[in-house]
Amino acid sequence: MPVPHIQIAKTPAQPRGLHARSQKMMTLFLLFLFSFAALAALLTIFLDPLQFYHKSSWYTPVFSQEERYQNPGLAKNYDYDNIIIGTSMTENFLPSQVDKSLGGTTMKLSMEGSTVDEHYKIAKLALETGKVKQVLWGLDYFSLKLETTKAAKEFPDYLYDGKLWSDYKYWFNSSVYKQFWLSLKSSISGESGKTLEYLNNWNHVVKFGQQYVTKAYLKASDNEISSGLNEENIDQLKAHFNTHILPLLKEYPDVQFYFYYPPYSVMRQVAWNSDNPIRFGNQLVMRKWMYEQFRQFDNVSLYDFQAESKWTFNLDLYKDLSHHSEEVNSWIAEAIGEKNPDYLVTDDNIGKFNNKLQSQAESAVTDLSGNLYQSSVQFGGVQLGYTTRLVQGDKELWLTAKDLGPALGAKVEWDGASKTVTLTSGGHSIAMTVGSSEALVNGTSIVLEAAPLLVGGKALIPLAFTAEQLGWDVTTDKKGNWIRYSLTP
Repeated sequence: MPVPHIQIAKTPAQPRGLHARSQKMMTLFLLFLFSFAALAALLTIFLDPLQFYHKSSWYTPVFSQEERYQNPGLAKNYDYDNIIIGTSMTENFLPSQVDKSLGGTTMKLSMEGSTVDEHYKIAKLALETGKVKQVLWGLDYFSLKLETTKAAKEFPDYLYDGKLWSDYKYWFNSSVYKQFWLSLKSSISGESGKTLEYLNNWNHVVKFGQQYVTKAYLKASDNEISSGLNEENIDQLKAHFNTHILPLLKEYPDVQFYFYYPPYSVMRQVAWNSDNPIRFGNQLVMRKWMYEQFRQFDNVSLYDFQAESKWTFNLDLYKDLSHHSEEVNSWIAEAIGEKNPDYLVTDDNIGKFNNKLQSQAESAVTDLSGNLYQSSVQFGGVQLGYTTRLVQGDKELWLTAKDLGPALGAKVEWDGASKTVTLTSGGHSIAMTVGSSEALVNGTSIVLEAAPLLVGGKALIPLAFTAEQLGWDVTTDKKGNWIRYSLTP
């Protein structure tokens, strides 16, 4: 059979000129993109809104309040002798006050909510300039943790790594132009942004007072219980210290490091001790262990302000459980400048500091208005340990039914629907309902001084009233701000 003839159509060839023009257009387009990118990069370097490459000379800069972005430029291009490192606990330092106390010129490089790896990055960047003679470092227990994975991804490492080729993230970041226009607008209008003296100082934009601390304390219980489930262990904390603090002390022996433990309110310590004992215990261990590392270096001093009751028991100095006023920062700077032996940690007093802090955390208690007391409860001469507590009525100590019931030898039952707690012992019965000032004692209604309440999911009930109704003898001693109980069956 003959093979059929198949004719294949030929595709017309493109004109050589059209192909050449396409290549030329692509080359021009790529050249334009490269030129535009280069121009944008050069423009950013020239304007330099974060003063990352050079200090501003032809316009008055408005400093960014994004500390992780602004601090590298301050560290690289400003003149100073001292740096301040730490969390928001250090943001209220006035550089002029630190100048007066330590001598020299101070640059504050604090970062709100920062962790020890972030402290290392900014401290190392500043130390590498060769300008630093003294470092004031607020060492929070909080900051011994590392950044979360999400926060680590968002941290601008390209501003800290010293590698020019990674700076493209700064060159092509549109937000820096917004910062420049704020600066330009400020220069034209004659308005000025915050000076370095008050940069990121929040002292005058918040309210301080004992009522705010008490409110925070009553809300803290649930959070602390949750945090305790994911608490980093001692070995992890030590590893963080060895990786992000110790190398700087070794590498810069001619720089004087002043570390200090910040004075949280005593109710912060109470909350930790009550509802997150792992964190509180870790804190005590790390306080002593870090001192033992510091004492090996002649260029390191450690100051401890956490058990200073003149400050930590004055809740009007705080806006919440931890954050104190600018006034306290000034006292800290003065004490370190004077090398005050009341706070300088030594071999002889580190144990005493820990014992005092633990004693305060176990005894301090507040009422609903924020007035502070110290309390002690003994059963037959044995000290009772208790968690969440409160003062109500006539200096009456209210404890959790969970703590008080077993100490009194009583069976404790909780009705979640009615929010009623019932204690029974030796033929006696007491039923108290959250929010109600009436108690049912052996079937008889009795009016309480105040109503039971829930704090962190725990029912608080009156100690003396409950013990007496269950047949215990109660001796009460209320002198000054001390409330002492002695109970015998």
